[in-house]
Parts: sequence; structure tokens; C-alpha cells
Amino acid sequence: MGTLELDSPYPNTTKQQNNVDEDVEDESPIEEVRLTVTNTDDPTLPVWTFRMWLLGLLSCVMLSFLNQFFAYRTEPLVITQITVQVATLPIGHFLAAVLPERKFRVFGFGPRLFSLNPGPFNMKEHVLISIFANAGSAFGNGSAYAVGIVTIVKAFYGRKISFLAGWLLIITTQVLGYGWAGLLRKYVIEPAHMWWPSTLVQVSLFRALHEKDNQRMSRAKFFLIALICSFSWYLVPGYLIPTLTSISWVCWSFSKSVTAQQVGSGLRGLGLGALTLDWTVVAPFLFSPLICPLSAIMNVLAGYALIIYLVLPIAYWGFDLYGASKFPIFSSHLFTAQGQKYNISAIVNDKFELDLNSYQEQGRIHLSMFFALTYGFGFATIAATLTHVGCFYGREIYTRFNASYKEKEDIHTKLMRRYKDIPSWWFYILLAVTLAASLILCIFLKNEIQMPWWGLIFASAIAFMFTLPISIITATTNQTPGLNIITEYVMGIIYPGRPIANVCFKTYGYMSMAQAVSFLSDFKLGHYMKIPPRSMFIVQFLGTIIAGTVNIAVAWWLLTSITNICQDDLLPPDSPWTCPGDRVFFDASVIWGLVGPKRIFGSLGNYSSMNWFFLGGAIGPILVWLLHKAFPKQSWIPLINLPVLLGATGAMPPATPLNYNAWIIVGTIFNFFVFRYRKSWWQRYNYILSAALDAGVAFMAVVLYFTLSMENRGISWWGTDGEHCKLATCPTAKGIIVDGCPVN
Repeated sequence: MGTLELDSPYPNTTKQQNNVDEDVEDESPIEEVRLTVTNTDDPTLPVWTFRMWLLGLLSCVMLSFLNQFFAYRTEPLVITQITVQVATLPIGHFLAAVLPERKFRVFGFGPRLFSLNPGPFNMKEHVLISIFANAGSAFGNGSAYAVGIVTIVKAFYGRKISFLAGWLLIITTQVLGYGWAGLLRKYVIEPAHMWWPSTLVQVSLFRALHEKDNQRMSRAKFFLIALICSFSWYLVPGYLIPTLTSISWVCWSFSKSVTAQQVGSGLRGLGLGALTLDWTVVAPFLFSPLICPLSAIMNVLAGYALIIYLVLPIAYWGFDLYGASKFPIFSSHLFTAQGQKYNISAIVNDKFELDLNSYQEQGRIHLSMFFALTYGFGFATIAATLTHVGCFYGREIYTRFNASYKEKEDIHTKLMRRYKDIPSWWFYILLAVTLAASLILCIFLKNEIQMPWWGLIFASAIAFMFTLPISIITATTNQTPGLNIITEYVMGIIYPGRPIANVCFKTYGYMSMAQAVSFLSDFKLGHYMKIPPRSMFIVQFLGTIIAGTVNIAVAWWLLTSITNICQDDLLPPDSPWTCPGDRVFFDASVIWGLVGPKRIFGSLGNYSSMNWFFLGGAIGPILVWLLHKAFPKQSWIPLINLPVLLGATGAMPPATPLNYNAWIIVGTIFNFFVFRYRKSWWQRYNYILSAALDAGVAFMAVVLYFTLSMENRGISWWGTDGEHCKLATCPTAKGIIVDGCPVN
């Protein structure tokens, strides 16, 4: 198919190439944009093509399938948009070379002639394919957030939820934010000062991939070689020697010491000295370190070392805070006062609500020292993000937002005026239909999701209220504050005792906002790449529907076909189906929903002092800002980014110290040493290598599952018994008896 009227610019556009020579004042006021984005556009390039639809649909289905498939594994690899960008480029050129160029009419009707091959594979098609593939994932989460609700209901609580309820929940939470995001476009897309820094990485990569490549080792050839190597190697840690996933030599050296294994275990301890030879460990939670700037890696390293190697050991061994020695040092499980795992099912009644009598019999819920600090630093990060942005970027945001009303249109907005805009009624209808479907879910299927209709309205109001300010913050500072802890905290206070209602409220309140910001971010990418807005909207909408449907289908298949999935106590020692992300999601539903924050972080709980982290996080950036004002010549002071430092371990759990160790080491090697001493190689192949490693591991993991795992054809020897740190989960307090642990 060639271009349709949907994608065509206005009829008076006749030039094949618009090299716009404008005055300097029409240039973008942002230097980074001027250096990265071209001021030209060719509106005759076909974008609504057969190639775009074929590769976009296939990429969307494949990415959704793989990311949901890996989400249940101990090391849940996330296949990113960059993999799609790199992998579809040679395929697009191949299709342009082999597809017939003959023109024809669709179904034999109409005056317009179409062709399966309207010309060379172009950059605009490539952009739409990547957005199509990534539409169902807000900020690279891999799969739809609401799938976690279906998982915890079926796998952790052992209750029933219908496929229809799960599908509606996923689709509505993914699409709801698109409605109001579209209505906010004029505030955060068209203004030049709303520049969305993260999109410039994508623009740079697209331009690099589409430049002429006459080198002996082309990018496509390098990608293929690296993919084959990654594919072949993963057979070793993925099947033959899984112990290579976590090489915890400290545990091997001190096989009978609880403390040594707590320190050395990469998966259940502090990970001191733990290494890996498995790419799925390097890039599952923080994404590929090859594409992360060195400054961000160093900030994460500082925060990680501060929290894991200073604060946590002092709290656990030094002060034994909250009776920490009664529990493992590193665990996301919930415990009784005697150090035993809390029996959650015993405190859930027939109505799927908290049974107070059973709760009082079993006693208060206790957290590991690590898990408690995780929530504390989470509180501090939220507060620090707001005050940090206010102190260091507040004036800039205010100035740019005001300028967006007064400033002249820059060259990119002028070029985009040539394309038909999206009518506002598209967004009104989308918003109305999605809200109606969500209300139907809350009213007629309330027994399955627990959330009342007023909860939906409240969550939507919170998300809508925060979408514009958070979009402005993201568009100007590249920081995106999350609403997950705030939403679950609020709902836990006003509607306690109902775990699924809490996570549904969190999902509607948090994910609809996140999807809105993701939608706007993609629109800014399309703005820079001069993609027709209507094409952008349709591709994003359809991609989200398709991705969500594939997510729930894969999740349903795995949840009903793998025995004891997510139940790590019942699974074999080497089973990869431990669902670390869903374990954290489940524990959050218990803490905030079933038991409620009042009984854990309030006056009725053990961890009320954690609320002081809110105050500490809020004050910290103010002190740094005052220090900067007092000593303006000290250039290192503004580099203290407390939201990054305090939130460095935000991916923990489910991430482990092993993941952070590997991520920091690999990121430092490629973004410091390779970037500094082999910059030409880095510029040419760094992103390509990242995509190839992801793709190779993903394909081999799927092959191993369908050829060996489903047939129960495994091998058993020392190299398949995990990291050999069984004592890392043991408590160190005297008198606490736990199966498999020595008695102190």
C-alpha cells in the first residue's frame, strides 16, 4: 500500500523535499535539539505502507509475547524498543528489495493505486514500526502493569478471576490516559521549550541507522554476528550450567557460615564479590547498561553503595532495628514475629477481605530490614523528587511553560503544520468509551476486582490532575515521579482490608498517568521525526490493544500450564518460574490493601518511624540547594541529585545486588573505557551490540522452553543447583528456628 489520505499532507504541498531556510529565530531554543534534530522534512515519504503494518504488527506481537514470557522468570529480561529499531532495519531493507512494485486498487475499487513496495524503506516507516512495537509498554516496563493483578489473584491468592475481567482491566488501564493526554498535547508537544530529552536518544539512533553504511563491517553484519554469539552462549547459563548466572564465590568458600553467605549471596544477600556470565542478569530491571549515560551509572553506584553497603549492614548488624536479625537480611517475603513466613491465605476470608480474628492470632506482619528500608527510601525519593525539581528546575519549568504561550513556533512545529491534526473529538470519544468500559468492570464485575465505582473516579481524577505537571517535569528535566506508592497508600487508608481493590486503584491511578506521559513522549518523537499525527495516534492505539491482548493471553497460558508457578517454596531449586516482580506486587497488595498501612506504617504497626523518610527526603534537596547558593563556585554541589541517589535501589526488589553489580560493571566498561578510548567503535556499534545481546538471549530462552522445559528434559549436577547460598536466607538471632537453618 502506498500513502493514504490519512497520512497525506495538505494538497498544496508539492515539493518533494522541503529544506526550510528559516531565520535563526525559528530554530529550536534548546541547544540539544538543534544539534540532534534536522530542520528538514520530506512530506512525500510513504509511511502508511504494507511494510510498516507487517513489521509493526509482528514486532508488537513478538515484543509483547517475549516480555510477558520473561516477566515470570527469576531474571526477567525486558526486550526494549531499541532491539526492535535495530532488528527491523535489515528486514525493512530486505522487503524493499523483494516485494513487487506493481500498483493495484484495494479490493478492485477506488481511484487510488497502491503498491506493496512504494520505494526504499524510509526512516518514517521505521519510527512507526518502533512505536507500534512499544505501544503497550509505559516507559519500558515490558508488559502491561495490570497483568500483575491477574497473576497475584490466580497464583498467590489462589482465587478465581475471569479472562474477560483480566482483559478489560488491562486494556482500560493502558488506554485510559490516552484520552486526556491527547487534549494536553498543545501544552507539552508543540512548545519548543518542552523538549523531552529522552526522545533525542531515539532520534540520534534513527539517524545513525539510516545513514549510508559503506564500512567493511556494516551495522547489520555486526548485529547478526553478535546475535548468533549471544544466542549460542545462553545455552550454557540458561541450561547446561545455571550456576554461572550467579557466581557467589564467598558462599562456596564459607559453606557453613550464615553471615558469610548473607554477605556474599548475589540473589539473597549483599552480593559482595558476586559475578555473572548471564546477560539476563545484567539487563533485566534497569535495562541495558550499554545505553545508559555514565553520569547516571555513577549516581546509581553512589546510591547503591550507600544503601546496600552502609545503611543496611549498620541497621541489621549494628542496631538490629525492628528485630532485623530474626529475619533474612535480604528478602521481600513477609514474616511473623518468630521469623516464620507469614501465612497470608490464613488471614483472607471468604469475601476476599481481611479476617481480623485470624490476623490477631498470627500477629503483626514483619519485614526484612532490606524490605523495610526499601519502602523508607521509596518515601524519601517521592518527596525528594518534588523538592529537587522545585528547587533546581522550578524557575526553568515556570519560565518555559510561560514561554510556550508567547514564543513563536519553532521550525519543527511549522513543519508539522503541513499534516492534518487529530480532531479533539477522537480523544473525547476514546476517553468516554474507556471510562464506560471501566465503570462496567467496576459495577458488574466488582466481585472479581473489588474496586467500587467511586474508586475508579477518584483514581482517574488523581491521574488526570498529575498528568500535566509530571509531563512538564519529564519534558524539561527527564525525571518522571511515580504515583504508585502514593496511590496505594491513599487507598489503603480509606478502603483497607481489600487487596485487589488496592492494586486496581493503584493501577488506574498510576498506570493511566504513566501511559499518558508515555503517549506524549512518543508524540514528541513523532514531532521531531515529522510523522503525520493521525498515523501516530492509530499506531499507538492499535499497538496498545494488541500488546495488552497478547500479554493476558501469554500470562493466562503460563499461569494455567506451569505447576506451582510463582510459588518459590514449592518449585524445584533450579526452576526459573519464581515471578520476582509479581512477588513484590503481591506483598504490596498485602501491606497496603489487605492489612493496610495503618497496621504496618501507622500507630498499629511496627514501622511508623519510616514515615520520617518523607520529611527527610523533602528537606534533603533544599539543603543541597542552599549549599549551592552559599557556595556557587563549587560546581560539584549541583551534581548531588538526591532523587537519583535515594532512588538508586528503587528496582529492589525484585532486583538483587547481583543485578546491580553486573549492571554497574558492564555500564562502566562500555560507557567509560570503550567510550573514552574507542569512541568511534562505541558510536558505531554500542547500541547495536545491546540490541543483539537482548535478541539472542530472548530467542534461545524461548527455544529452550519449548524444546526442553515443556518436555521436562533437564539435567542435574552441581552446576544446576543454583548459586549454593542456601544459608543466606537464614536469620542470625538466637532462638529463632527456621527449616534448613542452623540453630543459634
